Amino acid sequence: MELDEILKYSAKVSERFRISQGEKFRLRDVDPRDTLSLKSEDKPRAKEALEAGVEALAELQDKLYAQDRWAVLLIFQAMDAAGKDGAIKHVMSGINPQGCQVYSFKSPTSEDLDHDYLWRCMKCLPERGRIGIFNRSYYEETLIVRVHSEFLKQQRLPPERVTKDIWRERFQDIRCFERYLTRNGVAVRKFFLHVSKREQKNRFLERLETPKKNWKFSGADIEERGFWDEYMAAYEDMIQNTATRDAPWYVVPADNKWFTRIVVAAAIIEALASLNLKYPKVGGDKLKELAAAKRLLLAEK
Repeated sequence: MELDEILKYSAKVSERFRISQGEKFRLRDVDPRDTLSLKSEDKPRAKEALEAGVEALAELQDKLYAQDRWAVLLIFQAMDAAGKDGAIKHVMSGINPQGCQVYSFKSPTSEDLDHDYLWRCMKCLPERGRIGIFNRSYYEETLIVRVHSEFLKQQRLPPERVTKDIWRERFQDIRCFERYLTRNGVAVRKFFLHVSKREQKNRFLERLETPKKNWKFSGADIEERGFWDEYMAAYEDMIQNTATRDAPWYVVPADNKWFTRIVVAAAIIEALASLNLKYPKVGGDKLKELAAAKRLLLAEK
């Protein structure tokens, strides 16, 4: 596939799953098994499309790095076993490691809890010219902290700041933060990998039954599965309240990993293409310097 063809396809696919500001959204309207018009027998064609997308991403990322003006922040959120790690691994496989920074956020440390909830993520924002990837993020503060009220109590907030409006206030804080990032040249794109409860069960069983995947499983995964409905409600509210024009959410069907990766790649390609990336132009003085260097090299014996 030529680059122009890839860009057109990526724009079409990413538009299908993008949630922007003001859009009416219900999580139940998104089928985790959706693959658009692709069938399981189309997997070889899907693999070729992903490979072409990976090549396009590498070219766009090279321009991003050379131009050194924009940064890109990709945020991945999902239930356990939805395929975040695999999507990041496969979609970003062609990216120059020098231009990519990946951070995985686990339970906050004591130092983290002594700061505001955005602090630990703010320290890890990507530099200009680079792609930053958050595997989970500050959005956990409106998800797991909301589902498990005991975690909110551990955050040492003044009691008068913990009101019935705290989630609405956090959504507002996050929208303002992401607007600030956008205004400072950080393009933000957010992905919720939407896996079904049935498919999560199958993937958990695979981890339990495959020795080399045992390390991926934790007893806490089963405990969190017991709060499925609460998490789905929290995700829906979060997406509704933090999807904006400049920092949209992509709700990506995740029951078929091969399709998930195509959608994620398409959305990232579309985002990078929208930045009008170009290699820096060399001015007159620099051209003279290059010409002089070339003459010296050619004159060597």
